[in-house]
Amino acid sequence: MFDVTARLTYKNVPTWHRDLCRVCENIPIVLCGNKVDVKNRQLRAIIILRKPFLYLARKLAGDPNLHFVETPALAPPEVPIDLAAQAQHEAELAAAASQPLPDDDDDAFE
Repeated sequence: MFDVTARLTYKNVPTWHRDLCRVCENIPIVLCGNKVDVKNRQLRAIIILRKPFLYLARKLAGDPNLHFVETPALAPPEVPIDLAAQAQHEAELAAAASQPLPDDDDDAFE
């Protein structure tokens, strides 16, 4: 990981990569930037997000030609709600919450 608000951390990535490869050969490596919520970023979001995940997806799928495609956002499915059943569940939950807890629970774990 590197800090997107500090270009120096991104410049250190090749050194970190070299050191990691010396210790752990042939493992998938993904580079991710943190602090993306900070407004004064020094690096573009496309570099930080899409490229590392595409690299990892290609390695895991074993397909160097794999690419992401955009799909339209779908509306969530309509789910009918039985208001009578919901009211019954809420009443049962309230009744259960009002029940006192027994004082002798410690004996059950010995």
